[in-house]
Amino acid sequence: MKVGLVYAPIYLEHDTGSHVENSQRLVAMMSHLEETGTKERLSLFAPRQASTEEVLMVHDPVYVSLIRSEAERGGGWLDPDTLMCPRSFEVALYAAGGLLTALEAVMGGEVESAFALVRPPGHHAVHNRAMGFCLFNNVAIAAKFALANFGLERVLIADFDVHHGNGTQDTFYADPRVLYFSTHQYPFYPGTGSLGEVGTGAGKGFTVNFPMTAGWGDEEYLRAFDEVLVPVARRFRPELILVSAGFDCHWADRLAMMQVSVSGLAEIVSILRNLAGELCQGRLVLTLEGGYDLQVAASAVRATFDVLQGNSEIIDPLGQSARGKPGGFEERITQIKGICGV
Repeated sequence: MKVGLVYAPIYLEHDTGSHVENSQRLVAMMSHLEETGTKERLSLFAPRQASTEEVLMVHDPVYVSLIRSEAERGGGWLDPDTLMCPRSFEVALYAAGGLLTALEAVMGGEVESAFALVRPPGHHAVHNRAMGFCLFNNVAIAAKFALANFGLERVLIADFDVHHGNGTQDTFYADPRVLYFSTHQYPFYPGTGSLGEVGTGAGKGFTVNFPMTAGWGDEEYLRAFDEVLVPVARRFRPELILVSAGFDCHWADRLAMMQVSVSGLAEIVSILRNLAGELCQGRLVLTLEGGYDLQVAASAVRATFDVLQGNSEIIDPLGQSARGKPGGFEERITQIKGICGV
C-alpha cells in the first residue's frame, strides 16, 4: 500500500530560535526517516501553498491580514507562547497547504494514507487569534476543504495531542458534519476540553472530549480509542479521517505529564488506520501538531509510518515509563460512555 509523506525545507524557515517549537523538531524527524530507510519507502509530495480563500474558510480576514502585516514588520510575539519571524506568514500558508496536499493525494487515490510533517502546528488557532504556537488551524482548514471540494458529508477529526485542540473544537462546535474526538491532559493548557463540552445546536453530540488525568498512559489511551472512539465513529460513519498527531503525550516529553510510549502511540495510529479501512476506504490523513522531545518525536514519526505501511514490528527505543499511575480511569470512561451513549 502506498503511503504519502508531505514535507519541504521551507518549514524550517519559521524561525523561532530557542523556542520549544523550533525547526530542530523536523530536522530530527526527517533525519531519522532517512537514516532508517523509512523515507525511501514512502511517496514524497512537495506541499503547495494554501490560498487566502482556503484559509478564510476558517479564519477571519482581519486576522489573516494581521498575520501578514506582522510578518512584513519583522515578526514578534503574538502572545506569551506564539512567535513569528518575517517568513512565518508564508510558511504558515505552506503548513495549511501541506495538509491540503496530503488530503488531495489521498482523495485522488495516489496514496491510501498520508502524513504531513508541517510547522507551525495548528489546532489551537481560533477564528480570529493565534494561540499555543499555532497561526492557522491546518486540520480545520483541511476538513472544511474536504467538505466543500470532494462532496463529503461526514469527516472525523481525531486529536491525540496532549493539549486540547480548542481551535478545532470551536470551528466545528455547531457543525454535525464534523465529529471531533480529543484525548488530552486535563486540567491543562488551554483549559478547554471538559466532559461537558459536547457541541451545541445541530452540532450537539458531535464533539467528544476524553480528559486524561496526568500520569495515565498506554492502557488508558488505548481503551479510550477502542471503547469510545471506535463505536462513536461506527455510528457516525465518516467518509474521511483526519488526525491531529501530537506526540507530546509521551512520558519523556517535558511539556506535559502523560505516560504514553512510542509503542502506545503506534497502537493509536493502528486503531485509526483500521477504522479508516473499515469505514472510509482507508482514507486517513495526518498532520503534525506537538511533540518536543526530539528522540521521541523522531521515533514516533517513524513508528507512525511503519503502522501506515502495515508493518507489525514497532521499534520503541525508550520503552515504558517507570512512574506510577493514578487511578480513576474506570469512573471516567463510564462517564464518557454514558455521555456518548456507547
